[in-house]
Amino acid sequence: MATPTKVSAVAEITNDFKESNAAVLTEYRGLTVAQLKQLRVSLGQDTKFAVVKNTLTAIAAKEAGVEAFDGQLAGPTAIAFIKGDAVAAAKSLTDFAKTNKQLVIKTGYFEGKALNASEVAALAALESRELQLAKVAGVLKAPAAAAVRIIDALRLKLEEENGAPAAAEAPAAEEAADSSAEEVAEAPAADAPAAEEN
Repeated sequence: MATPTKVSAVAEITNDFKESNAAVLTEYRGLTVAQLKQLRVSLGQDTKFAVVKNTLTAIAAKEAGVEAFDGQLAGPTAIAFIKGDAVAAAKSLTDFAKTNKQLVIKTGYFEGKALNASEVAALAALESRELQLAKVAGVLKAPAAAAVRIIDALRLKLEEENGAPAAAEAPAAEEAADSSAEEVAEAPAADAPAAEEN
């Protein structure tokens, strides 16, 4: 008969499976508490690295509909439940495993698809989500920046062609207008004596 503690543990692992978009099954035999802490820190806040009991995990995986770990739950087991960037988490795991041979990546799943150890390594080799988004933003931003530069260049060219000469011609036009106004004002004065003579 299952104890309340085991029922609670199965419920927690089931929930971890359901809330994660990826998970990686590892064997951690020989790792110290300090090394496990270091690994947890490197995985970040969006990944929960939990030491689990195999029998309870098998029940939880079945309840969560996860088949990737079938036949793989043996030995000291820990699972990285990944809720954030799966690529970054897989990279942290594989990098840690390179320097700490006691951590063995056994299998995993990503968005419902089962992954073997080499596929987890391939996932780790991809670019992180942040880098992909930065590249997409750069691609989207590039045409806008180019358009701004072209428009600014056209504006400067138009100012050079129209703006500066127009400013230079404006006083000459004003002078011409002033002189013609003076001529009009003086014309009646010249004709006035002739009118009086008649």
